[in-house]
Amino acid sequence: MAIGPPEIAVILIIFFLLFGAERLPKLARSMGQAKGEFQEGLNDVVNIPEKKKTFTDLDAGGRTPEQKLADDAREAGIDPTGMDTESIKEQLEEKE
Repeated sequence: MAIGPPEIAVILIIFFLLFGAERLPKLARSMGQAKGEFQEGLNDVVNIPEKKKTFTDLDAGGRTPEQKLADDAREAGIDPTGMDTESIKEQLEEKE
């Protein structure tokens, strides 16, 4: 059951009778600000994993886990060219 135009009109009339027309802009402004603050807080919560990922990338020198694995393989004397990550991991474990 949806609210249609007649129901909205009745709600607005009741609102004007209770609060008066001079309060409507103030209430609309404060409701808009509250919605904006809520949306900003929601965006902050949603973007937390991305921020953590950025810090992790910075800690790793900007390298992805695959790049780090390939670098570790090269340091161990393994040529990772054309190998998948599982093969590289297996060969690194054998070297240790």
